[in-house]
Amino acid sequence: MIRHIQARIDEALSLFPCVALLGVRQCGKTTLINNLPRNWKQYDMEKVSDRELVLRDPDLFFRMNPQQVAIDEAQMVPELFPALRVAIDNDRTSPGRFIITGSSSPDLSRKISETLAGRIAILELSPFSIAEAYNYPVSDLFLQSFTKYEAMEPNLDPSRTTLQQILTYWEKGGYPEPWIKRNDRFHDLWMSNYFENYLNRDLAGLFPKLNRDKYRLFLQSLSQLSGTIINYSDLGRNLGLSAPTAREYLEIAHGTFVWRSLPAYEKNATKRIVKHPKGHFRDCGLLHHLWHIDDQRDLLSHPLMGRSWESMIIENIIQGFQQIGLIFQPYYYRTGAGAEIDLIIESSKGILPIEIKFTQKINRRDLRALKDFIKERNCPIGWVIHNCERVEWLDDKILGIPATYL
Repeated sequence: MIRHIQARIDEALSLFPCVALLGVRQCGKTTLINNLPRNWKQYDMEKVSDRELVLRDPDLFFRMNPQQVAIDEAQMVPELFPALRVAIDNDRTSPGRFIITGSSSPDLSRKISETLAGRIAILELSPFSIAEAYNYPVSDLFLQSFTKYEAMEPNLDPSRTTLQQILTYWEKGGYPEPWIKRNDRFHDLWMSNYFENYLNRDLAGLFPKLNRDKYRLFLQSLSQLSGTIINYSDLGRNLGLSAPTAREYLEIAHGTFVWRSLPAYEKNATKRIVKHPKGHFRDCGLLHHLWHIDDQRDLLSHPLMGRSWESMIIENIIQGFQQIGLIFQPYYYRTGAGAEIDLIIESSKGILPIEIKFTQKINRRDLRALKDFIKERNCPIGWVIHNCERVEWLDDKILGIPATYL
């Protein structure tokens, strides 16, 4: 399957000496670098022989291999970064010389920022989006999102996925290997093994002092809070942890790409704004594994299904904008009076507020917060992503978009 981020990788390689491809384990990073042209040399830092070869004398290694070098799982060799910086600086003007990948390491981005700032482009790879899972190109919705809004509706390509396909993706999540196998039993076993490997392999190596039993219980409890506003003190108290420990555990989950923390949008606020972050499990399949969901019927009857649906749509919207190369920051918005907007996309092209619903019918009172936000900040448009059958204007500047258009 073609990954939509490939165009961004090619672009970054044409501009920067080094490209870092970061993302959760098993999301497809190694597969992408395996598809590089044959003149690229690949070194896997989980392979003992490759690791010893690279680390025996890193400066000499890069002198012998000054270009077209891909280093997989670079978070395992932080001592390599100073030598990589020297190698890049020896020929700063030549782009496309190195690729590094990394997963499950909050420390890796910090090492990159400290050592390779200005020398490297950082791209994030996630599990399959809806479009990637069904082998479709990037949705026209993202390509036109910041163009002439009045012309958006008639110019959008027809929906390609069916409602049942969306529901299947929502239930299973986006990790590539289960999608390629397409076997329910394999999916269940894979998810169980994946979660155990995350705890006992990734975290054991990165955080040897971490109490993995407590962290396991933390994640299981956190799954019940996915899609909610997080108060560290309340979180710690509910789980029997101190507020600093709860914060540390949440930062680990976020830094290892399992959890996404969305900051509150509080810019130019004319109302009292809730400032705590909101968060959710990034892959709905992993979330449903922790919920012990057996099938789609279980999911649709789950009391927290609305939160899961919202999180799945948010992740696909964020991925869609990343895949077209938009530079943006995602937020959520909630006032002290309870008015809430699920997702705010802020970029140099404008502010796009987005509300997410599972239902097909939208009541006008459901649009109140969105209308007020658009008016207060003079946004040209707002989206409501829900299970309607066609694109339609729900109100002035508010466009209703079927989830199948993602």
